[in-house]
Amino acid sequence: MDQKLVERLASLPDLASLDRRELIWLVANGTYEVMDKGLYRTKGTPVEYLWIVLSGRVTQRVDRGSGPKHITDWKSGQVIGILPYSRMTGVPGDTYLDEKTEVLSIHMSMFPAMIRECPAFTAYTVHAMIDRVRIFNTSDMQDEKMISLGKLSAGLAHELNNPASAALREAKLLLHALTGLDDAARKLGLIGLSKEQSEAAEKMRATCLVQSRNPVLSPIQRSDHQEKIHTWLEDKKIDPSLAAPLSDTAVRIVDLEQLYKIFPGDSLVAVLNWIIAGCTTTSLAAGIERAVAQICDLVDAVKKFTFLGNTIIKGSIDVQSGIRDTIKVLSSKTKLKNADLILEMEEVMPLVYGNGSEVNQVWFSLLDNALDAIPQNGKIRIRGHSDMGWVEVSILDNGPGIAPEVLPRIFDPFFTTKPPGQGTGLGLDIAQRVLRQSRGEIFVNSHPGETEFRVRLQAVSGKSKKAG
Repeated sequence: MDQKLVERLASLPDLASLDRRELIWLVANGTYEVMDKGLYRTKGTPVEYLWIVLSGRVTQRVDRGSGPKHITDWKSGQVIGILPYSRMTGVPGDTYLDEKTEVLSIHMSMFPAMIRECPAFTAYTVHAMIDRVRIFNTSDMQDEKMISLGKLSAGLAHELNNPASAALREAKLLLHALTGLDDAARKLGLIGLSKEQSEAAEKMRATCLVQSRNPVLSPIQRSDHQEKIHTWLEDKKIDPSLAAPLSDTAVRIVDLEQLYKIFPGDSLVAVLNWIIAGCTTTSLAAGIERAVAQICDLVDAVKKFTFLGNTIIKGSIDVQSGIRDTIKVLSSKTKLKNADLILEMEEVMPLVYGNGSEVNQVWFSLLDNALDAIPQNGKIRIRGHSDMGWVEVSILDNGPGIAPEVLPRIFDPFFTTKPPGQGTGLGLDIAQRVLRQSRGEIFVNSHPGETEFRVRLQAVSGKSKKAG
């Protein structure tokens, strides 16, 4: 036995409190090794040894599709590798020796004897294993959230771009239209209208302003309407170029006839230009309002989806609201697939126990996977009901189904059937962990042409808000 090695173990802070007899046993049944700096083991390499790090530093890096990421490292006094009671069989990532490293290695075949002869050291390894699981779980969750955030950001950028571009375009047109409105008002003022004429013009313009906020004509109807106005203007020897802008207002032929009787000659043209300018600016302002409302609605959905500003870790959450918000934030991908999303949920369901943002992450993962699985123009059906203290949600898709040999592994961490870089294999694993922490369950049933994920969450007091 190497007495100097025993003394080295005893000098390590994490092992200093161990009984000297345990340190002697470890040295007698272990192997002293010195290894040079560099890559030591790649992901998936079988693990058979426990290492006690005497000096140096060992780093674990995991690549989940976006490049190697540092997860954790171990220094002198810490234990790594296979540990007693651990179910790990292969290295979860690439193992690097950042500098020349000394270790005392113990083969796993010695674990039964080690548990018996070194109870304090075994307890230390169990605590180390718990810490290691916590570190990897936190890293897994963070990586999956970042990947989901990337997908969410890409979808939001697309969804926000359309109304934002519309608002910008119409704001520019509105600035130009305001100049036209000022010019039309100035020319109308120069005519010197009578009281009857002013009232008639104001009444017609007021009617048009209200109706211009809610256009109801289809493109074909507007074309027909424009043609009729064009014919009427030509018959009355009035500039027919007014037909196009007039067709975008609520002015009808009967209104034009009425105005023709009240306003003689060029005064009618001035009134019509004033009405057109007012309706144009109102219509543009209404368009900006609708575009901004779309943006606000989407931002509100994202805030509710992420529970932004909500500091409650776990509590009562509304499943209905969470699923609807998730559908909104995935709307871009849904449109891209031209998917038919069918929502069949009870009008009012009990609230459930859980962390709102984490449970929404479950809905996001399941719906995102379903959208990946279905063909173009595919169908996803979301069903929800409550029964005997539980709220159950089923997500069914008409994709190809999950192969029987794959089905038992879909909840395994890092297992994925997606091409490299398109999936981490963590989504379903994390979903299962989140649901367990929220007193919930998840099941899967699949056959060719249909896959169903069924989530059960424990109901608590309170009811969801009615949709709408």
